[in-house]
Amino acid sequence: MTKQVRQLDRVVIRFAGDSGDGMQLTGDRFTSETAQLGNDISTLPNFPAEIRAPAGTLPGVSSFQVHFADFDILTPGDAPNVLVAMNPAALKANLADLPKGASIIVNTDEFTNRNLAKVGYAANPLEDGSLEGWNVAPVGLTSMTVKALESFEISKKDAERAKNMFALGLLSWMYSRPHESTLSFLERKFASRPELVAANIAAFKAGWNFGETTENFAVRYEVKPARMVPGNYRNITGNAALALGVVAAGVRSQLPVFLGAYPITPASDILHELSKHKKFGVTTVQAEDEIAAIGVALGASYGGALGVTTTSGPGVALKGETISLAVALELPLLIIDVQRAGPSTGLPTKTEQADLNMALFGRHGEAPVAVLAPRSPADCFNTALEAARIALTYRTPVILLSDGYIANGSEPWRLPETAELPDLRVEFATEPNGEDGKTFLPYLRDPKTLARPWAVPGTPGLEHRIGGLEKADKTGDISYDPANHDFMVRTRAARIEGIDVPDVEVEDPDGTARVLVLGWGSTYGPIGAAARALRQRGLAVAQAHLRHLSPMPKNLGTVLKSYDKVVIPEMNLGQLAGVIRSRYLIDAIAYNQVRGLPFTAAELEGVLEEVVKNA
Repeated sequence: MTKQVRQLDRVVIRFAGDSGDGMQLTGDRFTSETAQLGNDISTLPNFPAEIRAPAGTLPGVSSFQVHFADFDILTPGDAPNVLVAMNPAALKANLADLPKGASIIVNTDEFTNRNLAKVGYAANPLEDGSLEGWNVAPVGLTSMTVKALESFEISKKDAERAKNMFALGLLSWMYSRPHESTLSFLERKFASRPELVAANIAAFKAGWNFGETTENFAVRYEVKPARMVPGNYRNITGNAALALGVVAAGVRSQLPVFLGAYPITPASDILHELSKHKKFGVTTVQAEDEIAAIGVALGASYGGALGVTTTSGPGVALKGETISLAVALELPLLIIDVQRAGPSTGLPTKTEQADLNMALFGRHGEAPVAVLAPRSPADCFNTALEAARIALTYRTPVILLSDGYIANGSEPWRLPETAELPDLRVEFATEPNGEDGKTFLPYLRDPKTLARPWAVPGTPGLEHRIGGLEKADKTGDISYDPANHDFMVRTRAARIEGIDVPDVEVEDPDGTARVLVLGWGSTYGPIGAAARALRQRGLAVAQAHLRHLSPMPKNLGTVLKSYDKVVIPEMNLGQLAGVIRSRYLIDAIAYNQVRGLPFTAAELEGVLEEVVKNA
């Protein structure tokens, strides 16, 4: 039958089901198809907080949301236009996010009395009229998949597992996605089991053909490619971008990269990715715990490598003592903290921005370090390079604060040319630097950066003492002198405050805004989308975003005092707002939530509208 083709400028789709239903794989493949077509993309995977929650229950629901458009987008979307619900739990867990009039593709085979009872449905919502406000498309995804694969020599269980490929085929047809890459992916994924390759490809094609032939779906949709800066692009997650940024830093500094890491959600993927890049001089060690992980990384830095450690949640607390040691030793060290909801184990698969105070102040003694935060998945690459620049130039630990939203989300990333990347080469100390030409002074500082010499162990004539006890200025000898301690503490602080960072840029198109929205980290997208929506309605609002949190940009105080009101949205209880208030004496308006989920643009739009109208 001939089907109508309708043009759309944007779509938000959410795939939801049990953690064993393959929703992350389905969403990832749909995203890859969409990237291949050239749409702008933003994604939001959402995982169960429990490793093996009971099947069919609300805690076990896994979802993947993808927002794609023919224009520049900043968020994975506030609410889905389409929900693919693989069971009653997926429907119940996500229905509140679905606006009336949205479409629901529901797997009717799973709506058994037993599954309905698991999630507290007294009656079948597909039959009791409770879904009348939505466009419901009932599809027997499981039974149709099993029927399509009955001629294949696979078990019924394996056939049922392929229902996610049936759903992917249907959605790929519905939104005119290219599917050749998915078929190639299936061939690689199941290469050791040819029968599963054939079965999953058949399930995908069955879903595609079902969309083509059924009368249930009379309309097919198209979303044209977005206009983007010319170049080569790939879809990338925040964790993958961080890993590649670290690799690039190693290449551009001509240093070996050493990662000491302990697996922890949601930072583990950085370890997985870096372990693939041994040919670029990357060594990865999975340590027995968080303390050992940062210890070996700091040891690698002492030995002349770019030492890196990754962590999340409680792991950053365990690393605190060694970060303080790195401050005292004045060695480069990159600490990547992919923040998650806490305290303690908290919500390990959910996002939060509550480690800022820990990064800024969470050490004993006066132990300042540089702190940076990427604003999006693609921005993680450049932020990793910037963190390495600061660590290597100023001989300091640098904490890079990503979060679960950025780490697991993805967007298009333009691959940079090598010439665009910074030159990070380091000059090691090779000769004595004392006035007598024979003595090596390990704490004789560069007058511009206040960085001390970096001497690789074993260099003749450059023997020097390291350790946690206070060092004497220039000689590095152990010193208990009060005046020396005061001098060294102030010098280490001045070294951090003197780091060269770019001025903060303000987005204020017509220059008439009286309200500034200040953000950091992953709030960039929701803030930007909300500000864009307000401007389209004629309300003036300015936006600024901080990548450098320690030290802060030199012009930040002037910028803040240029506006009548400053609003700071954060996924914590006001940590940046507290710093801004104390440092700049600005009565910042904090807007906070700690739900384990990112802000929605609509939520911030409402909050900012009220502030703008009252300014």
